[in-house]
Amino acid sequence: MTLEQLRPRLGHLLEFPARLLLRAGLTPNGCSAIAFVASVAAGIAFAFTQVAWGVFLVGVNALLDGVDGAMARQMGTAGVRGDFLDHVLDRYADIFIIVGIIAGGLAPWPIGIFGLTGVLMTSYMGTQAQAVGISRYYGGTLGRADRLLLLMLAGLITLAVPAGWMGLPWMGWLLLIFGIFGHATAIQRFVYVWRRIK
Repeated sequence: MTLEQLRPRLGHLLEFPARLLLRAGLTPNGCSAIAFVASVAAGIAFAFTQVAWGVFLVGVNALLDGVDGAMARQMGTAGVRGDFLDHVLDRYADIFIIVGIIAGGLAPWPIGIFGLTGVLMTSYMGTQAQAVGISRYYGGTLGRADRLLLLMLAGLITLAVPAGWMGLPWMGWLLLIFGIFGHATAIQRFVYVWRRIK
């Protein structure tokens, strides 16, 4: 089960920060934009091996990425345009963060590319279900919320034990996991959708 599947059960936890941001004058799309800027900054931090800053900024991205939808629901403005913007920015956010990790030498580039393609195919298959007339599907092994949590954990482990394990940096292991489970999740989602297409 991915963390995305828990959103309906845990969504109430986002209501309070959503209210605070709305009172501060921030819009849902503005929140999505700030989350994206945080992801770009995280990628830059990783590229310059500033892992602590990278972890912090990934956390900012994760929080705001979860709150923008709650803000839109509270305003009664949740719709296709905001959802589309959110997904586009999320994909670019994933690219900036992972490319930053590769550029900073925190993971070998072949493993990085493997991880990045797994991430992108996971997300693509989730939304492609909706494109072919089936509701969006978040099932499978590894979703975006899972990846952000693992990114922060791998960053913290890197700070505590910089040497990595078996000659591979911790971020390298993380992107290997992203690749393996990302493509596995994409296949799971493909099978789910394929069986339901009429």
